[in-house]
Formats: sequence, C-alpha cells, structure tokens
Amino acid sequence: MKLGSSAAKVSFATSVPSGFIARLARTLSALLLVAASAGAGAGEWTFDRAAFDKAVASGRPVIVHIAATWCPTCKAQKPLVDALLREPKRKGMAFFKADYDTESALKQRLRVSQQSTFVVFKAGKEVGRSTGETNKEAIAALFDKAL
Repeated sequence: MKLGSSAAKVSFATSVPSGFIARLARTLSALLLVAASAGAGAGEWTFDRAAFDKAVASGRPVIVHIAATWCPTCKAQKPLVDALLREPKRKGMAFFKADYDTESALKQRLRVSQQSTFVVFKAGKEVGRSTGETNKEAIAALFDKAL
C-alpha cells in the first residue's frame, strides 16, 4: 500500500466530549495554583481571588500589587520587585499582581484608588501599603513588614 493512497490515510479525529478541553484546562490551572501555593519560593502570581484569600488566611506573608499595563510607574517597579523577591529572606512570600483595569472588586475591598499600589499582609492582617514608590530600599522596607 502506498503512503499517499486513500486507504493508507488514517484519521486521527476522535470524538471528544463537549466541554472536555475546557474542564481539562480549568483542572490544570487549579493544580498549578495549588502547586504554586504549596511552594516555599516567592513568585509573582496573577491575581486569583480564591488563591489570594487562601494565602492571606494561611497567615503567610502576602503582597498584592495593583498595577496597570499602561502605567509607567508600574513598569519601573517591576524590575525592583523581581530583584527583591529573588532575595532569600523573601522566598516564602506570596506575591499577587492584580490588574488595575479589571479587578474592581479587589480595589473596592482594599480601598485602592490608584495603580502602582502595594498592599502588604502579615498573619492575615494588612501591615502596610504604598502607592507610586520606585525606590528599591523603600519597597524592600515595605515588603519586610510582612516578615
């Protein structure tokens, strides 16, 4: 049989139950969030209310950065934050980045009115906040309030 013949053609199309791919994607996303939450290292996580609430309730150090993609101050903060979160003493921190333009409920809940705002939690309570800060030492001092 020749490879190009119609008899040799094999259809790989299978019937996938409706919604299977979407459910699989949601399940994998949830597993990744759980794995990230369980890890000891600090890292930037896109804001997810359930994961944020769980991290705050756990008592671990939590920082949420409410930022906008169009914000020059937020862009200036990013490399500073990245460097600070790589430092060993901040490895246990949970860092969430929330989109200023889409996270209206979070902004209302935390009473945030401007982008480039950090809100810091320790033992489930807010211990500090800052808006518009671009000095690395000042941001470090703010983050360290969570330790």
